[in-house]
Amino acid sequence: MATKIRLQRRGRKGYAFYSIVAADSRAPRDGRFIEKIGTYNPNTNPATVDLNFDRALYWVMVGAQPTDTVRNILSREGVYMKKHLMGGVAKGAFDEAEAEKRFNAWKENKQSGLEALKAKLDEQKKAAAKERLEAEKKVNEEIAKKVAEKKAAAAAAKAEAEAAANAEAAASEEAPAAEATEAPAEA
Repeated sequence: MATKIRLQRRGRKGYAFYSIVAADSRAPRDGRFIEKIGTYNPNTNPATVDLNFDRALYWVMVGAQPTDTVRNILSREGVYMKKHLMGGVAKGAFDEAEAEKRFNAWKENKQSGLEALKAKLDEQKKAAAKERLEAEKKVNEEIAKKVAEKKAAAAAAKAEAEAAANAEAAASEEAPAAEATEAPAEA
């Protein structure tokens, strides 16, 4: 019986997530499996992997063949690094304590790289949000200028109309006064 480590699809249409399972190679993708060793959610950024490291290492050590995607996941999680180091211990190149020390150093390096990546993504999100805010402020300032110009033009037109009305009123008040002063002089 050949054993495969593969993904088993779960979730709804358009939003799939997967179980990482050890299964008989003759079993269908979503069919019968021997053991569930983790989950993989590609919908998050970065993809979320929850893996039972010891069981995944066991299955790789006994010869289970992973699919390409699962191989990449296991490699990223360090299962293949641990297998490589265990091979070095078996050959006598170094002892188990040295292998554990090397694995921990690799894992810390990997974690710092992931944290740097997350920090970079957060910084990009903040920069994009700031850029959108600045663009929105510019648009709002332009709209405010146009509104102020329209209000100023309307106020100027209103003042001009009032001035014209006042001038007409003053002219009409002067005309009867002028007529009144001219009438007694003729008599």
